[in-house]
Order: sequence, then structure tokens, then C-alpha cells
Amino acid sequence: MESPKTLQQAIQYFSDFENCQQFMIANRWADGKVRCPQCDSLEVKYLPNARLYKCYQNHPRQKFSLKVGTVFEDSPIPLEKWLPAVWLLVSCKNGISSYEVASAIGVTQKSAWFMMYRIRKAMHSGSFQKLGGNGGEIEADETFIGGKARNMHLSKRQRRITGTGGKDKTAVMGILERGGEVRTVVVGSRRKQVLQGEVKKHLEAGAALYTDALLSYDGLAGDYAHQVIDHAAKYVDGRVHTNGLENFWSLLKRGISGTYVSVEPFHLFRYLDEQTFRYNNRKDMDNADRFQLALSQIVGKRLTYAEVTGKVGETAF
Repeated sequence: MESPKTLQQAIQYFSDFENCQQFMIANRWADGKVRCPQCDSLEVKYLPNARLYKCYQNHPRQKFSLKVGTVFEDSPIPLEKWLPAVWLLVSCKNGISSYEVASAIGVTQKSAWFMMYRIRKAMHSGSFQKLGGNGGEIEADETFIGGKARNMHLSKRQRRITGTGGKDKTAVMGILERGGEVRTVVVGSRRKQVLQGEVKKHLEAGAALYTDALLSYDGLAGDYAHQVIDHAAKYVDGRVHTNGLENFWSLLKRGISGTYVSVEPFHLFRYLDEQTFRYNNRKDMDNADRFQLALSQIVGKRLTYAEVTGKVGETAF
């Protein structure tokens, strides 16, 4: 069978460990030759009964699995369940809850929850290349993310809602290159120093920049071709608008409120990584392509249970 193209095919294909093994090898090593993650040696032997490889160089941890050195490391959950979980998360437009993943692949909700955070870490892709080169048009905007009071239990509402407007919500900033990618970041506030710092970090000098009338953006005209749309008067003035980012915020909030219901501020950046990954790879890529891309980013990343929960002393499961 060829590589899967649909969810049904993925579940059938990855139910066979041999397929999982060959798929992981092909994605981790371009030449298809397994190397030791400790010393990069090719002198390794496969131990089929244990589903492990053994390196014959003299160093600790000679035995290793294909999960070592990836976001799957130290997880007892087999690849037969990990790979369909990746497929589900990269292909669901509005996200997928840990309860749905747990039911689909046959693990506990707690395990599925942790698996999804590991996969989101793989979906994160940073870049030092600035946007707006070659005449690109850039939109910059910010929004507040937070649970709706009417959806909260009374005890949680009393703990988390202590004011109106943006109070008790988390500020998020987005920078979108039209026809290109979006970048998002959780920001401490909407102050001028914070927002303009992010703009200058991600944009080439001289780029065409469109924002709303927030005063924090005042002063950018010296470095950029900055134009403002005042939403109190209108939302579009020719090329001047932030509708691209408004669309992205709508998708993000629909996923959070409709699928995840409530997201703690501590975890919000992971959900931004998830939505940004799907948004940036929506054109000219189907679910199979996004799946391949996500797997190409699993190496060299690690996320422990203690990091996810913020609790020291916890171990991964």
C-alpha cells in the first residue's frame, strides 16, 4: 500500500508496525539508513523482538527506538497510535479535542492531552527571515483570547473573570504577509514598546504595513510605509485593511471556543502554533502533505510532562 492519503487509509496503514517503522526511517534519514541518536554511527543492528536498535559504539544508552531524539521520546505509546494522532491534529481545521483523540486511537484522555501538546511542539516552526521583502504587504493586528463567562462554571468564572473588556484575557499579536505566512505571539500587553518591537523583529524596513488605529502603532511611518484603517469609521479603504488577520483570529477563536472550550494562558502559545501551522500550510497542501511536514519537524524537540503542567518532579508517560 502507498503512503496514506486519507484518515481511513492512515489508520489502516499505521496499524502495521512495519509500515510505521519504514515511514519513520524515511522521514528521519534521507538515505533510509538508521543512525544512532547518540553518536550518529551507522553501526547499528535491529532487535525485532524488542523493536529496538543497538549501536555497537562504546557509549551509554546503546539501545534506542525510533522515538529517541523526537517529540515521541520516552513515551510507551506505540507509533501505531502516535502517527494517527499526528494526522488528526494537522488535518482538523478547527482542532480536535483530547477526548476525541483518546476515543479514536484507544488511549486515556490524559495521555491524549499530553500527546497533543507534544505534537503542537513539533508543529512550531520559527524563522529568522523577515517578512515584507520584494514589495510584500503586511497586516499587523492584535486580539484578546479568553474564556467566555457564560461558558464557565460559577467557581471558575469567579476566579478568572474580575473585570470587563480585555481584563483577565491574554493579548496575542499577529503579523500576516498577504499571500504568505502568518506569525503569532503571546504579548504581555498592547503597549507601544511591545507591539513595535514585534513589528521590527519580523518586518523588513520599508515594507508596506497596514494596522488599525491603535495608538501603539504610532511612529512606525519612519521605518515602514505605514497606513492606518480606523475601524470606527470603516473596515476597508482600498488596500488598507486588516481583514486577513481578522479572518485568522476568527478561525483561532472558533477552534478555542468550539473545540477546546477553555485554554489556560500558560498553554496558549501552543494553540497558536497549531493554528498557525495549519493556516500557513493550507494552500497547495493536502492532509497528507501537512502530515509529512509535521513529521519532518519532530526531531530534536522534547517536551516533558513537567514542562506541560508546570509541576516539577512529574515524569512523562
